[in-house]
Amino acid sequence: MERAMAENSQNDNFISISAVLDELERDLLHKEVKPKEKKTHPNKEAILKVLSKAADDHNFLARLAEDPAKVLKEYELTSEERAALASGDLRRIESWVGKLDKRLSTWIWCRLQQEKW
Repeated sequence: MERAMAENSQNDNFISISAVLDELERDLLHKEVKPKEKKTHPNKEAILKVLSKAADDHNFLARLAEDPAKVLKEYELTSEERAALASGDLRRIESWVGKLDKRLSTWIWCRLQQEKW
């Protein structure tokens, strides 16, 4: 008897879930669903510009390695962005601009090689 009651209870739940799903399906057919726009970091372009220039211009890369604070003042970046670029904080930079390819990560690897352990 308990088993029969459990089965009836499960059937009731199944019907309720089925009814809810039907209702949701009807609602979705009548509502326009817009995909969420991916937010981009406000200074993404400036950060990528620095990384790109460092990859393509050896003189700029040398200046950046010698005095990153001075060189990065030439760009409209926040202090947090300057600090991340100056220190080669790959995780922080990629959280702002996305995964860096080998070319764009030139400065990061150059900076990390300067570290003394």
